[in-house]
Amino acid sequence: MTHEPQDALAAPAPVAAYRALNELDFEAVAALDLAAQLELDPDFAGLPEREREGRLSSSLGALKFYARTDHSFVAMRAGEVCGLVLAQSVWQGDKPIVLVRTLLTTPGLELPLRHDIYAGLLRALFKSAYDTAVYEIHFVPQPGWPLAGDLGDVRRVGDYAVRHLGSREETALPSLD
Repeated sequence: MTHEPQDALAAPAPVAAYRALNELDFEAVAALDLAAQLELDPDFAGLPEREREGRLSSSLGALKFYARTDHSFVAMRAGEVCGLVLAQSVWQGDKPIVLVRTLLTTPGLELPLRHDIYAGLLRALFKSAYDTAVYEIHFVPQPGWPLAGDLGDVRRVGDYAVRHLGSREETALPSLD
């Protein structure tokens, strides 16, 4: 009878470390936001200034706000910011939800690594929502990217995705896929 070493049975190491957004991240986050916009639209730099400002999520005022929400995180890899989620709790009249404004990863990374970082940011967000008794998260998934199986039952509604947490997952509306 052979025994596997304990290390062989352990889960793989995370590809990044995830932590709450803070003021020390603002410069790197602004650079990441700009790089992501340039990836989405190579003509971004040629757009009118007002249009560029509207597409970016990283004004100083916005980042100060999101750093206080308890639902905004950065992914760190080799000491560098490599991913970001900016989210806030929003009262819907009968319940709170967490609404994601921005969810992105560094454009230069390999796609499988970007997928892992993206999923890690969502896991951090789901935990923060649950820990603050908010059981519904709304976000726009990255087009064409698969969602990790361990993220739970993410319901896609058109271009949007909704993740219910806790017992809300059992009583939520059926999937509209």
